[in-house]
Amino acid sequence: MPQNEYMERWRKLHGRRLDHEEKTRKKAAREGHKQSYEAQNLRGLRAKLRAQERRKEKIQMRKQIKAHEERDVKTANQNDPSEPMPAYLLDRSNPSTAKAISSQIKNKRAEKAARFSVPLPKVRGLAEEEVFSVVHTGKKTHKKSWKRMITKPTFVGPNFTRRDPKHERFIRPMGLRYKKAHVTHKELGVTVNLPILSVKKNPSSPLYTNLGVLTRGTIIEVDVSDLGLTSASGKVVWGRYAQVTNNPENDGCLNAVLLT
Repeated sequence: MPQNEYMERWRKLHGRRLDHEEKTRKKAAREGHKQSYEAQNLRGLRAKLRAQERRKEKIQMRKQIKAHEERDVKTANQNDPSEPMPAYLLDRSNPSTAKAISSQIKNKRAEKAARFSVPLPKVRGLAEEEVFSVVHTGKKTHKKSWKRMITKPTFVGPNFTRRDPKHERFIRPMGLRYKKAHVTHKELGVTVNLPILSVKKNPSSPLYTNLGVLTRGTIIEVDVSDLGLTSASGKVVWGRYAQVTNNPENDGCLNAVLLT
């Protein structure tokens, strides 16, 4: 292994710190305060170098703003030619703006996003203190406290096997594992108890998605073969996405709405 890849290897084996995303967000938020402090307090040669660096950043920023403003400028030449143009070049005189192209792309993206609109577009984020509890039992764990118990309902696949407790980092209790969900189909007006296939996305954190944590607003994939749904081409649909609409830890069951 190359000597410069030890950090990547460690990250693949053990993952990041639990507060990595929060620390990264706070560091980016403090960047403006840091720049202001340096501009007011640096003296001498350091101040000159800092001013020169800041000047280059502002020039680059102005170039980007100018490039965005020039997108609205018409690209084709509208002036009447002094000589008559051949028929195959007449269509080139029509002015085509970059703005029209960009708006067309935006409309396509909006249409695509509308297909996957969810019943709960905004949900409350969950802190790690709410989802994880520190496990102090064990001879080595008591000293380092690196093991975590998940206190929210979770989903694990049918072929899931726990790791050796000595090396297990996240513990998912058996009593909080859910295999089925009460899924409501709005168009049919029915609620069916369907098996869960996977957890597609938890809006609170990618870590919760990988662990299969089921909270309000989580997108799950359910087996809809019992409903007899078909696609536009006439094929039978086996799996569909649904969004969790309740707090499973409070209700003791998983309620979801099918995304149609």
